[in-house]
Amino acid sequence: MSPDPALSWSASLGAFGGGVRPVVALGEPEGYDEHGRARPLGGRLRTRTAVAVACVVLGAGLIGGAVTGSWLTGDEGSPGAPGGFAAASTLWHSVPVDQLFPPTVQGTGAGPGGADRTWTRVAVAPDSGCAGAFDPLLRKALAPVGCARLLRATYTDATQSYVTTVGLLFTKADAPAMSALAARFKTEGLDRRTDLMPRPYAAKGTVAAAFGDRQRASWTIHVLTEAPVIVYAVSGWADGRTVDTPQPAADALRAGATTAAAQAGLGNEAQGLADRIERGLRRNNAGTATEKPS
Repeated sequence: MSPDPALSWSASLGAFGGGVRPVVALGEPEGYDEHGRARPLGGRLRTRTAVAVACVVLGAGLIGGAVTGSWLTGDEGSPGAPGGFAAASTLWHSVPVDQLFPPTVQGTGAGPGGADRTWTRVAVAPDSGCAGAFDPLLRKALAPVGCARLLRATYTDATQSYVTTVGLLFTKADAPAMSALAARFKTEGLDRRTDLMPRPYAAKGTVAAAFGDRQRASWTIHVLTEAPVIVYAVSGWADGRTVDTPQPAADALRAGATTAAAQAGLGNEAQGLADRIERGLRRNNAGTATEKPS
């Protein structure tokens, strides 16, 4: 419901006092020039006032742009800002699945050598808790932030040669706890340990039906600090072949990497899809700050 215009700051005082607000006219103040002669200062004051107002407006615009831009560019945002940390925790049930996990995801320049990629969604897991979704050691590593909800979807590439599961783990943690976990993953290299790989989601009757734990070839895990969310992806071959030496996506993407996962571009599959799902999450969260109430 729109606010009553009579209750706004610009309304006449008559609405409260029963009369019309008196108008008081003030003469222009006088100053002195370099010769000691009196002259009005109204023009200078008006100019200074206009400049001050412009600065305030420009500053407000920059601040507002920064709040929204922080989520879109990956910079840390203010936990209490609209569309920031608190709002992100509700996205799992307030945003349609087709926005979080689009049926088709375009990966311009995401493949090996900057080749384009197109991923098609083949399955979406029912939203759930985290029981059974992670290997025991990874579950232990993630325990400090808790598990509020887990969303997962599995995609295949245009040739149906590869399959990739991408997940959004919505935690129960506050901003300091997420920052602490992100720091631990970075300093201890937890995102590169093969005993901390996330598990894939294999859906019967799809090209990903044989995508199990032994088929994991490459993966990435990103602990966000500006939202209570962990984004991850794990990729493998669609033909069900097992992998003896899985490799983290960050290593598989390095120039000169010679592992099977790197040569096949499975690091690109995991990293590229995770990046684009994360960008979509940021856009959806930024949108919560601009939605108008119905």
